[in-house]
Amino acid sequence: MIPSIHKRGSKTIGLLRYLYGPGTHEEHIDPHLVAAFDPLTPDPGRDPDVTFGQFQRLLNQPVNALLAGRRPKKHVWHMSVRASPEDPILSDEDWAAIARRMVAATGIAPEGDDAACRWAAVRHADDHIHIIATLVRDDGRRPRLHNEARRAQAECRRIEADYGLRRVASGDGTAAKRPTSAERRKAERQGRERTAREELRETVRRAVAGATSEEEFFDRLAAAGLLIRKRVAPSGDLLGYKVALPGDRNGEKEPVFYAGSTLAPDLSLPRVRERWALHAETVASADGSGREQPVLPEVTGPAFARRRATAATWQALLVIDQGDDGAAAAQIAAAGEVLDALAKTSAAHTRKELREAAFMFERASRSYIRAVRGHDRALRQAARDLVHSGPALGRGEDGATTAMLIDMAFFLAMAAANWHAKKRHSQQAQAARQAAEHLRAAYQAAAGEPMAALGQRGRRLAPRVRQRQATLLQQVLPDLAERILAEAGWAALATTLDDVRKAGHDPAVLLTDAARRRELDTATSISDVLVWRLRRSAHLLALPASPDGTAARGSRRTAPPAPVTQPATSAVNDPSRRR
Repeated sequence: MIPSIHKRGSKTIGLLRYLYGPGTHEEHIDPHLVAAFDPLTPDPGRDPDVTFGQFQRLLNQPVNALLAGRRPKKHVWHMSVRASPEDPILSDEDWAAIARRMVAATGIAPEGDDAACRWAAVRHADDHIHIIATLVRDDGRRPRLHNEARRAQAECRRIEADYGLRRVASGDGTAAKRPTSAERRKAERQGRERTAREELRETVRRAVAGATSEEEFFDRLAAAGLLIRKRVAPSGDLLGYKVALPGDRNGEKEPVFYAGSTLAPDLSLPRVRERWALHAETVASADGSGREQPVLPEVTGPAFARRRATAATWQALLVIDQGDDGAAAAQIAAAGEVLDALAKTSAAHTRKELREAAFMFERASRSYIRAVRGHDRALRQAARDLVHSGPALGRGEDGATTAMLIDMAFFLAMAAANWHAKKRHSQQAQAARQAAEHLRAAYQAAAGEPMAALGQRGRRLAPRVRQRQATLLQQVLPDLAERILAEAGWAALATTLDDVRKAGHDPAVLLTDAARRRELDTATSISDVLVWRLRRSAHLLALPASPDGTAARGSRRTAPPAPVTQPATSAVNDPSRRR
């Protein structure tokens, strides 16, 4: 059950006409009163002799009793309470009881208070009611409505339990503002899948991803085609910004601007500046020693950017699992930037699912636990590398490293979901799980060609080589070997193990490490997961040259330099090895 407290108004009769009217799209059915402050309140929906003017005067009587200077300018309070689509249709009596509980919980009409505000609950659909109230009590005082939205949410959770309704995930006040019904109807009229607010939020998040200065940020917004309005102080300092879609106009044909802070809490200019300030600082070592970290090799293309982002994502997984709350929150927030950047630079066949994953993960990127900036440098740099390396091809090494990164991003999304669940962040945990499902679908689209190419190489291995790899698998992973050998990806894993051996690594050591790094139960294909973990840790090309010696289309002939300085076979020195 979802409560929504709408903007306060000044015209009681206007809202009454809407509630009892046909609706914008003739969607209102049988509007009628289900409950009110007085059981004898006349109902315009049932009694044709009752006018809206009479109903308005009844509700407004305490307001009109005040002297003109003491009357609140916005005296009309409006709440809608909506059941979930899965819930049964409730009776008028049920909705009446729910309405009384909501006005009591919010402070409009506390239980047993005979001098409370006047209110009425109108039903014009099966799944929701509207409550209208006037914000002057019968004794002339104002109601106490502090934290009314949070109290309404808490009461809805109790109502769900009492009536056996679907339990909606509780929020913590960090969610981005949801589109209003007017914004949704406008999007429908204009034929857009998302509202202007949602499109702007997604575009601004992609512009923020990896940006390091105000100039770069605003250049990206302009390049995306947004209209920008900056708020500048008399001193010349920039105080804030607003953005608008060129085609989104109000009744006066003027652009409808949204401030960054109204799109999402972390898109306000001060919050975005926190990331730029950190980039400008000297990058110190993670142990706080003050020593500068080694300069990473310059990114030379999409495949290299994806390999480095995969390594940064793995390190983020370790922090989420083992770090403190502030550091984990920072990694999860930065992971949202990586997903935004990946969606922006992905090939057409993965773009839709990656955009949906980034859109869903946005809710998981914030909670009441404040992110401690500085821990997220590697992921934010990875996002910047992805953007500046340009669009990736959907084939060859670009396509294979995309599959490798998506595979790691899936596990990061699941780690974020588990972290949020432990903290009882139910909305964020649900959002992260939904993002993971879209990442799973994106992986299946991305991995088809590279896994098929690796599998073809595996099926060409000599029988004794294939048997050697199967024996190794049974020795290292006896509990999983039978399942892996039956998977379609086994041939790709066999050739990967052979490549690991040829590269001078111990396949048994790396396979043991790959299996220990994270749980494998959530993987659709264990062999796929092991392929990418092995190829990354051994610094192999994601899609190596074909047997005739030619490189796959779109691939590099040699693997890019590894972003870590220690050999992957060293259990003591490799920072990416699990304890």
